[in-house]
This record gives sequence, structure tokens and C-alpha cells, in this order.
Amino acid sequence: MTQTLQPEQGSFLLQFLLPAVKNEHRTTRSVIEAIPQDKGDYRPDPASKTAVDLAWHIVAADQRFLTGVAAGEFDFNPIHRPDTITTSAGIAKWYADSFAKSVDRLAKMTGEELVKMVDFRGIFQMPAVAFLEVAIRHAVHHRGQLSTYLRPMGGKVPAIYGESYDSAEAKKAAQA
Repeated sequence: MTQTLQPEQGSFLLQFLLPAVKNEHRTTRSVIEAIPQDKGDYRPDPASKTAVDLAWHIVAADQRFLTGVAAGEFDFNPIHRPDTITTSAGIAKWYADSFAKSVDRLAKMTGEELVKMVDFRGIFQMPAVAFLEVAIRHAVHHRGQLSTYLRPMGGKVPAIYGESYDSAEAKKAAQA
């Protein structure tokens, strides 16, 4: 027996998940901003994406999930990185701008819109709001990959879930 998610449950889930989406966004943006500006082409292995390509994958997928939830359907047309965005700083700015617009749309959704069943490539059919959790997991997964690039390319790992070694060292230096 399956139960249908009710509109008030969808609204509750949005109130529960939206702060988590915002927190993960801030953390992901800090990892992207930690990519040294002259090292965006770094990749740990020839089969790996470059740091900038991985960062773009994270932000484009996040945008796809958030706009898909808000629209009640996914648009799978590629979200190409504009030619004008060549650095992690440019990606972080695009991410901040697009994220703010998406969150505004999400915050205005009705319970009925949030519980609408949405198809994701014929693989998942879930209430729209449930894809916010998928968005979080996807971003966290790839952010973890990207964070492992930082030290080998000469960057510092920011605090993610609590202090990192690098953020703790920066704190000590600032207090000295």
C-alpha cells in the first residue's frame, strides 16, 4: 500500500530541507572559492574532470535540481558554462546568483506544487520536494571530490563540517 504525500507534508518538508540546502550551498561555494585561480585546469588523473569542470558540474546540477523542483519537471538541456566564466571565482558568482533566484522560487511554492510527482529520466518518480534531498546528496558527493583536489593544487581546504586542518591553522595564525 502506498500513501500519497499530502500538501501540508510537502510544505513541512520544504521548511525542513530549505535551510539544509542553503547551508550546503554556502559550504560548496567556499570549496569552489578555495580553488586557486591559476589552477583551475588541475586534475588528479587524466580520467578526472579538471577542478573548474568539476565545479561547473556541481553548480549546473544543483541549478537543474532546484529549477526542476520549482518548475515541477526537469529540463535536461545542457547548462553550458558561459565563455565568460573561466575561473572558480566566476563559477562561484554564477552559483550564488542562480541559487538566490532558485531559492526565491522554491520559497513561494505551494504544498500542492511541492507534492506533485516528478519524473527524473525515467529512473525516479518522487514528489518534487524530495528532489531537494537528492540535490544535497549530489552536491555533497562531488564537493568531497573537489575538496580532495585543493591541497595537491596548492589550495587550502575550508571548514566543511567543522574545522579543517587549514581553517584551524588560519585561525591560529590570526590569533597570534
